[in-house]
Amino acid sequence: MLETSARLLRLLSLLQAHREWSGAELAERLGVTPRTIRRDVDRLRDLGYPVNASPGTGGGYQLGAGAELPPLLLDDDEAVAVAVGLRTAAGQGIEGIGETSVRALAKLEQVLPTRLRRRVGALNAFTVPMLRGPQPSAVDPAVLTELANLCRDAERLRFDYLAHDGTPGRRTVEPHRLVCTERRWYLVAWDLDRAGWRTFRVDRVTPRPPHGPRFTPREPPAEDLAAYVSRGVSTRAYASHAAVRLLVPLAEAAARISPSAGTLEPDGADTCVLRAGAANLDVMVVHVMMLGFDFEVLEPAGLTEAIRSARDRLSRALGEVPLPGGSVPDQ
Repeated sequence: MLETSARLLRLLSLLQAHREWSGAELAERLGVTPRTIRRDVDRLRDLGYPVNASPGTGGGYQLGAGAELPPLLLDDDEAVAVAVGLRTAAGQGIEGIGETSVRALAKLEQVLPTRLRRRVGALNAFTVPMLRGPQPSAVDPAVLTELANLCRDAERLRFDYLAHDGTPGRRTVEPHRLVCTERRWYLVAWDLDRAGWRTFRVDRVTPRPPHGPRFTPREPPAEDLAAYVSRGVSTRAYASHAAVRLLVPLAEAAARISPSAGTLEPDGADTCVLRAGAANLDVMVVHVMMLGFDFEVLEPAGLTEAIRSARDRLSRALGEVPLPGGSVPDQ
């Protein structure tokens, strides 16, 4: 009996982790016969889990939304509270739990009956959060869960996308992962039209179903996708790139510099290296100065010249050196 219960939990976990399984796939995963899988599916249904089955060679098993909430040890009010909490955490990009919230929300919404989905939708539609500081463009949690499901199930995504310059376009991609910072969500995906990996801001994505077909996941562009996205949005997206050594420990710099403002690398106990991008080197000077740290320029050499030019301008504004042409500012 204990072995059967453990197998039922494993079967339920597989059904929650993938949109559809064939009986043969489930039997192979669990090391049992297809006949045992059919019996276990019937047991799950007796417990209240809505497992749908489609006949034929292309058919399979799928966990669906039922007439009542499956036995998750949550009543209706508790289930709504959990869903709203997960939506809030996912939509606001709370550091450390945002991506986990999306995964949990995708599983929960998959089995929420219609009446509870309506309650969750109403609470989110008519609730206004009061948050500190300027907020990024809103991301619809429903879009996040849709993208998470497509990443999980390895299905192609079609969507309208608003580029950085405001140009609209249509994209077809193989979605891989969602990456969140403290302010924004990004989708890492293989762009089929451009035959390369791309990073998309989720607040500019409007899915255009139907999606599919399924695809075989590719090798990701980097082992550390958070660092990959950080480099893309803080450095690769700009015309000018620079590296400076900050004369403070890495932890102190990281507390002030967000992943979207640059990438940090260790460089001894009391220093670290910042790599960042900007529209031009004059803007880079301002960016580095606003950090409030002492620093040394590593590259490019042109950044040093831009700093000298800024120094001379500031000195002239303070009346410390003659203006061009030999005149002296009024005191």
